[in-house]
Amino acid sequence: MQDKLEVCIKDWAELADEYKELESRHKEYRETLDKCLTLQKKCVSGVTHQKYRLEDIKMLISEVETRNDVTKEEMGEVGDLNKDLLRRTAQLGQMQVVLPRQSGRYLRGILGNVDFSILDKDKKYQYKEQYEQFKLIVNLIGGIIAIVNYFLNYRVIDLIIMFLIFWYYCTITIRESILIVNGSRIKGWWRAHHFVSCVVGGVLLVWQDGPAYRAFRDQHMMFNVYVAFLQYLQYVYQKGCLYRLRSLGERQDMDITIDGFHSWMWKGLSFLLPFLYLGYLMELYNAYTLYQLMYTHDATWQIPTLSILFLVLGVGNIVTTSMTIPAKLWDSQNNLKYRFTRLDKYFWSHRRRRDSVSQDIDETGSQTSDEQETETVQEMVVEDREEETKKEL
Repeated sequence: MQDKLEVCIKDWAELADEYKELESRHKEYRETLDKCLTLQKKCVSGVTHQKYRLEDIKMLISEVETRNDVTKEEMGEVGDLNKDLLRRTAQLGQMQVVLPRQSGRYLRGILGNVDFSILDKDKKYQYKEQYEQFKLIVNLIGGIIAIVNYFLNYRVIDLIIMFLIFWYYCTITIRESILIVNGSRIKGWWRAHHFVSCVVGGVLLVWQDGPAYRAFRDQHMMFNVYVAFLQYLQYVYQKGCLYRLRSLGERQDMDITIDGFHSWMWKGLSFLLPFLYLGYLMELYNAYTLYQLMYTHDATWQIPTLSILFLVLGVGNIVTTSMTIPAKLWDSQNNLKYRFTRLDKYFWSHRRRRDSVSQDIDETGSQTSDEQETETVQEMVVEDREEETKKEL
């Protein structure tokens, strides 16, 4: 008994010494955290101030460009200044990657004014990967259940599928909002598409069983199966395409697989277009079928509502996807303007460029500073892309 008591006293003494070290380390952590938070607020304020001043400068430049008495030399200065502004905008974007961002209205309205910024790069990438896996797993589960219930025809399983659709798109909109805060890019119609799909899932969930529902049920189940197949197809091929583009430095680490067809999918994924358009035509056919049901059955409010929603989804998807073609052509013409804006080392300031222009070629026939700068920039681009490829692998 005495031996056990001595062991306990010895362990407590060792634990007390460890606690003193922990207490000292925790105190240092709190002090460092306070300093970090103070610096963080200053950096956020500084970035906001820089952006505000940049907008003022851009307005002044636009006023100068519209004047009729601007000389050729002044227009050259304006062009140089525009390039520097473009570079500074890219630099501020890099700073914001590791700074907290304010959540959007949708996220604040649902979850409150909470900071959802993930500052650790690895955890941020892990969250994006979890989002991708969530989409894939839920779509596969929904597709399998829809196939099975197409033959079983159980009302309870129908309701489970409807609830899964509603829950899936509600969750997707929240997760996408968090991803946008952390640097992912999904805008415009494809974001609105998921909100409309939330409403579709909710209306389907409250649609009571009856002759009209039964007339539409089998068609909708097959539509769900095709959507699950299409989502799987997009996930698998977009994943490979994004990996290749990130390795080349043409896409960001936080870019995600998304619905529809986009300009970055032009090379290698154009074969998806027929599958996508078939899915969009099925949405229009759903709208037409529901429209016909309004005149052949006792129509509840769910039928015209769903008809309008499917029409909106089909038309919106077709128009947005079709607009990708001219947008891609326009982007290819203006791509060089933004090609070297990501890192500060790719540009000199406009003053150094202006001064370098006035230098004469050496008697030995050496290259001008502009030619040397061009070669240096090209070497930097190649080295930077090789580094990114190694990191990705």
